[in-house]
Amino acid sequence: MSIRKLHARRCALTLVVIISTYGCSGRPQDAPPTPETPRTIRIVAYNIRHGRGMDDTVDLQRAAAVLTRLQPDLVALQEVDNGVARTAGVDQARTLGRLTGMQAVFGKFMDYQGGQYGMAILSKHPIVSSTNHMLPPGEEPRSALAARIRLAGSDRVVVLVGIHFYRTEAERSAQAVRLLQLLDHETAPVILAGDFNSTPDSDVMQVFADPWTIPDKGEDHYTFPATAPGREIDFILYRPDDAFRVIESRVVAETLASDHRPILLVLEMR
Repeated sequence: MSIRKLHARRCALTLVVIISTYGCSGRPQDAPPTPETPRTIRIVAYNIRHGRGMDDTVDLQRAAAVLTRLQPDLVALQEVDNGVARTAGVDQARTLGRLTGMQAVFGKFMDYQGGQYGMAILSKHPIVSSTNHMLPPGEEPRSALAARIRLAGSDRVVVLVGIHFYRTEAERSAQAVRLLQLLDHETAPVILAGDFNSTPDSDVMQVFADPWTIPDKGEDHYTFPATAPGREIDFILYRPDDAFRVIESRVVAETLASDHRPILLVLEMR
């Protein structure tokens, strides 16, 4: 064999080794993939009425099944019991977290029947911290439950805030204004979700006209009551506008598990 042919054969063998080791990507095939920030976030807001459905039966398994079908990353729940007599003393936030495989935090409105009544946030992503901000009271105390969430595989953070405004227009307006004050210096993208007890044309929702984005839910936009909805009072908002792009926004046609219908918002991160 000539020296030239021998050299060519050696080069070919070397090339085969390189291709076998690195493949087309230029990365060793046995190297672990680099974690990537999820491109979409699925958010659900749901007033569960402490798990009491339209058949007057308390059934957290049923509420959890509704959530599981929607495959959410983040959930804002309203009307959640913790150790309350009417729901057999169950820690509902922790139970729903276990049933859905999500991390759970609870925020108290008030003491009630030997336990606490309030809201919860569920997350598939790590919850870095949470704060239950008390809002101006009305007939019942109210709060805003804010969870700082780190998206898996990245250092990117979003803040999910769950709310349930109540009861008169004046009380809800005062709660909305105070909430904006609390969020004024937050620099991370904020998702605000829950039962606003206010229609789209109300003074309360006008408080969030700018700089918040309120995605349209489509033709079937009513959320209450669940069996024959005639009012749109549940919303998911976000800011800033350029942080996300709306992929899907709709009311879920669930008529049994609660007196509200859940809403789903799917956002693509920019």
